[in-house]
Amino acid sequence: MGVFNIKRRRLDLVSEYQNGDLTSISLMKKSKKVVCGSSNGTLYIFNWNGFGAASDRFALKAESVDSAVPITENILCTASLDGVIRAINILPNRVVGVVGQHLGEPVEQIAKSHDGHFLASCGHDQKLKFWDISALSSLKVSDYKKKKIWKLQSLTKKAFGRDDFFADLVEYSEKKVEKDTA
Repeated sequence: MGVFNIKRRRLDLVSEYQNGDLTSISLMKKSKKVVCGSSNGTLYIFNWNGFGAASDRFALKAESVDSAVPITENILCTASLDGVIRAINILPNRVVGVVGQHLGEPVEQIAKSHDGHFLASCGHDQKLKFWDISALSSLKVSDYKKKKIWKLQSLTKKAFGRDDFFADLVEYSEKKVEKDTA
C-alpha cells in the first residue's frame, strides 16, 4: 500500500510487501485503523499513522477479499470469489457469520444503504441482491476466545441460497392437496 501526498505530488510512504494484491480498503475504529482486503483472502490491518507495516493480519477461509464495507466501528462485511458475504469483527478478529451468498458465483461489489439496514451485492450471476443487516448494528462480540467453529454461521435464513420466495407456498399447496385427497 502506498501513501500519496496530493499537495506535494509525490509518494510519501510505501508499505512492506504483502503476499497478495490489496483489492479493497475500509476505515475502521473511528478512522484509527485501515483494513485492506487482499487477493489471497487475508485482511491486513494498518494503524492510521503506521502504513509501513501491517499491525495485524487476519486470514479468512476465502479465495480473496474483493470488496469490503464497514457496517459499524467494529464490524466489516466482505465479499469474495467464493460468492459468500461474510460479517467480520475487527479487533478481536472473528468471523461473525454469513450475511448472504451468490451461489457458485463470485461477488463483485457490495454497498451499504444510507440508513444502514440493507447491504446490496452484485455478482457474476447477473443478480442484484439485498440483505438485511439491521441486526449487525447492535451485535457485540466478546473478547473471550471461543472454540473454533469450522462451519460458517448463517445470520439470516436466506444466507446460504435458500432464497426461493415461493418455497413455503409450494409446501403449503402440497400439504393442502394431500389433505384434499385423504
